[in-house]
Amino acid sequence: MTQVTIEDSKLILKVEGLDKLWAFKSHLEIPLDHVSSVKADPETAQIWFKGIKVIGSDLPGVIKAGIFYEHEGRVFWDVHHPQKAISIGLKDERYKELIIEVEDPESTVATIQSAIEENHQ
Repeated sequence: MTQVTIEDSKLILKVEGLDKLWAFKSHLEIPLDHVSSVKADPETAQIWFKGIKVIGSDLPGVIKAGIFYEHEGRVFWDVHHPQKAISIGLKDERYKELIIEVEDPESTVATIQSAIEENHQ
């Protein structure tokens, strides 16, 4: 699972527990200006083919964590339970998208959207 916070106009993602090992990543910081979209996205997390694994873990039905290359670029994954997945679209970043599991998808999406709106004012 990934913990999401907003600090100093940045989206901070902290990969928790053993997922740090499976994803080969523990922390991401993204400027809010680089976030192009955010949505609760269990459908994407349930697709069986999610690109070519660059580094990480992919055990169907158990975990998908790490960096995967899809037709449009790099995607960071950290998902055990697809029903708790959100998708964060990015621009001008190393990754084109972040697909992560969070405790409360609707609340997390609302928090990120609110922070983006405040950042643009």
